[in-house]
Amino acid sequence: MNFFKKLKKSEGEADSPDFIQIDSGSEKSDSKVQVKTFVLKTYEDINPILNALREGYSIVVIDIKSLKAKDVIELKRVVSKVKKTVEAIEGSIAGFGDNCIIATPSFAKIQKGVVEEAPMVPRDEIEKFGY
Repeated sequence: MNFFKKLKKSEGEADSPDFIQIDSGSEKSDSKVQVKTFVLKTYEDINPILNALREGYSIVVIDIKSLKAKDVIELKRVVSKVKKTVEAIEGSIAGFGDNCIIATPSFAKIQKGVVEEAPMVPRDEIEKFGY
């Protein structure tokens, strides 16, 4: 029986085995780790950032460009506060570029410095595997 005949046949049938109703709203996420992004405009914007870090399941990416352009002294206060919180939870913190800070809880460490490049595999080795 072709697809369209099956579809026509089952239009009036409520118990059709060809269709399964899926409730997409009931899906639960198994992932506990989240990457959260924040834009830092004032010192008051720090509380949600600190709360996310204290929860212990969030890697935090902070855009500091707005505050950096507005008030460098306040930015230093914010960075100091975030750094103290990260140290208290035994996490990692690092600057990424000129306008971004990344902070992680203890389960994730940030590799700082230059990353070594992976050694090149000779082309004949790749061809052995059919790639």
